Amino acid sequence: MTTKNLFAACLFLAVEVHAQQPAKKHEPPPGVSTPGVKRELSSITPVAIFDVGSGAPDWQVLTEDAVWVTNSPRNVVHRLDVKTNKIVATIDVGKRPCSGLAAGFGSIWVPNCADKTISRIDIPTNSVVATVPVGPGESEGGIATSDDAVWLVTDPKGVLSRIDPKTNTVVATIDVPAGSAAVLYGDGAIWVTTPAKNMLTRVDAVTNKVTGSIMVGPGARFETFGGGSVWTLNQGDGTISRIDTHSRKVTATIEAGIPGGGGEIAYGFGHVWATLFHIPITEIDPETNQVIRQWVGEGGDSIRAGHGSIWLSNLRAHNVWRIDPKQF
Repeated sequence: MTTKNLFAACLFLAVEVHAQQPAKKHEPPPGVSTPGVKRELSSITPVAIFDVGSGAPDWQVLTEDAVWVTNSPRNVVHRLDVKTNKIVATIDVGKRPCSGLAAGFGSIWVPNCADKTISRIDIPTNSVVATVPVGPGESEGGIATSDDAVWLVTDPKGVLSRIDPKTNTVVATIDVPAGSAAVLYGDGAIWVTTPAKNMLTRVDAVTNKVTGSIMVGPGARFETFGGGSVWTLNQGDGTISRIDTHSRKVTATIEAGIPGGGGEIAYGFGHVWATLFHIPITEIDPETNQVIRQWVGEGGDSIRAGHGSIWLSNLRAHNVWRIDPKQF
């Protein structure tokens, strides 16, 4: 979400200055060329639209009865109630929340880029109950929870930090490649992307040991887990790499046509979902490893699948869409 974090920062300066490059006009991504796959985003009618009023709705995480969305220019996280389709809480966090959201241990974990902290939000009370004094190494990355820890790359030189939720302190650091960005928990391991090296690193979540490195697509940054695989969104060429977690090998490279800064990827309803400005939704079938539907138009930035819906952050429109996938 390179573009998204810059845009959020620009909004902040415009009223106040998921990007790492200056704002400028870009050619829209090409998307896929398969006949019959592309369609207009305007053909979708959301079940609900959550208007945040101002700022830039961005990173998301789903919990039992809510969707949580960051708003970087306002230094807040919004709680969206999935039963009422209303914003039921807006919680002040650290300065410029970025680099993903994670849920675990009764809390939402929010990395903050400007003050290099992690805010811990207590789910029952919608309040920040702790501030961990480490922050993300990359604004366009990710944070993850495992069975007993919270994980975040906290230094661009290549430091993966393990945080104990009982003490809200870093209890271990693991050397990973410099420039590592997103972290993901799946199949007993932490998976770390390094975009500049086109690499995915596996860290054992029990021993804190690096147990392997896998070459994936160019500029692999964002990732998701599902179907026994890690899926990386590759910003360099707009492909998606599928990595089998047991063999630790790339089993498919999917042409999605969504290169460039920004974007995000999620797994849900048995499919993979990706987003990028101008191509807000790309749907991939793991059975065929092909894009089966792709929506083009204004919108997109972050995406999640759950609660019977697709959740799409439209950063530039200041809203979040809830979409019933049955209309697809």
